[in-house]
Amino acid sequence: MNANLSSSMSIIYKEICDHLEKGILQFWIDNGIDKEYGGFLTSFDQNGKPSGDTDKYIVTQTRMIWGLSSLYLEYPYRKEFLKEAEKGVDFFLGHFWDKKHGGWIWRTTRQGAPKDKAKIVYGESFAIYALSEYTRASGKPVGLEYASKTFDLLEKYCADNLNGGYYENLKEDWTLEEKGFWAGDRKSIDIHMHLMEAFTSLAQCSSAEIHMRRLSEVINLIIAKMIDVDRGCGRNQFDLAFNPIPAININRTWNSERLTQKIEEKSSDSTSYGHNIELVWLLNRALKVLKMPISSYADLEEKLISHTLQYGFDRTSGGLYREGPHIGPASNTDKEWWQNCEALIGFLDAYQTFGKDEYLYAFIQTWNFAKLHFIDHAIGEWRQLLDKDGNVKIGNIGNPWKAIYHTGRSMLECKKRCESILKHNA
Repeated sequence: MNANLSSSMSIIYKEICDHLEKGILQFWIDNGIDKEYGGFLTSFDQNGKPSGDTDKYIVTQTRMIWGLSSLYLEYPYRKEFLKEAEKGVDFFLGHFWDKKHGGWIWRTTRQGAPKDKAKIVYGESFAIYALSEYTRASGKPVGLEYASKTFDLLEKYCADNLNGGYYENLKEDWTLEEKGFWAGDRKSIDIHMHLMEAFTSLAQCSSAEIHMRRLSEVINLIIAKMIDVDRGCGRNQFDLAFNPIPAININRTWNSERLTQKIEEKSSDSTSYGHNIELVWLLNRALKVLKMPISSYADLEEKLISHTLQYGFDRTSGGLYREGPHIGPASNTDKEWWQNCEALIGFLDAYQTFGKDEYLYAFIQTWNFAKLHFIDHAIGEWRQLLDKDGNVKIGNIGNPWKAIYHTGRSMLECKKRCESILKHNA
């Protein structure tokens, strides 16, 4: 690394620490704790004020538990992080666990009354992820106990023993949802990637052979069935036998709720740049837990990163576009908070793995774009959606899918990586 790059990285490292510690963490501690009913409030408007949506979703309740637990591991002197994570676990166990059928329901009222009892594997995976991290942070076995129970239920009710992988969208009693918009007949790279993420944390926490084995199996399935290896990008959706099919906005997904449940079919060769680069660094994390060399998948990882840089990265302004075809320029050049959070980690991770300066430059450009356009520095959190040039399209600070997860995790992972890079180049 040359002197100019080293100087830039030192400045960015300080900016990231400041944003994480004085911005993101403070915002969620001050605003996200539901002191009246327990659990977490996650919906805030463009001014950082409550938007009026107080329903509680499995996705963001678990993301807050994970975030507070993970950040306590990094900042063990901040005892309030673990204290609030514990309160969140108490609310989650008390109101989301289905005592009749097992597993976690999708949505409750603010007070914790059930509103949607469906079993969606996306949500179940985040329960595993959060509760495993809670046990790692607290040392209390209840997190691992329920994470393991959830894993066992997925194996019992969701594992597709004919085609491989997991059914993703199920009803309260673990029977498959209807076809089409309810997606009982579909599988996705999104949910299987988050299962890989969850199984990584579970295996790290438990060291159980079955958890390690399932982690290895889901990695192999993603690579064999869900990646366009020749072009270096992920496919979005599949039928149950893993044949690629045109992607739609599925019920109970971020895109569906963001678009007010409009069903919008896309080409079967559409790809998410955010998922592609997120997959790379999550894969590397999984390989470390499995004690497997990253070199095993180095060629594929470089293809995924190269595709992202060629088609999904804005080389003029920095930042990551939303999506596009397997070959050719992006079809949607909006920039959304989560893809750009994952791009920051992914580009830094790629630089650490492969040592190419172009990955570091992409990280720096993306950070500069985020600092200028995504982050509301007065509030301390990221806006949801921008156009290509950074103009705000949706300015809310929190929604039922956001919470501390992508932003807090991005800053935490980037902080650690910057420390390692700067130490190596000292």
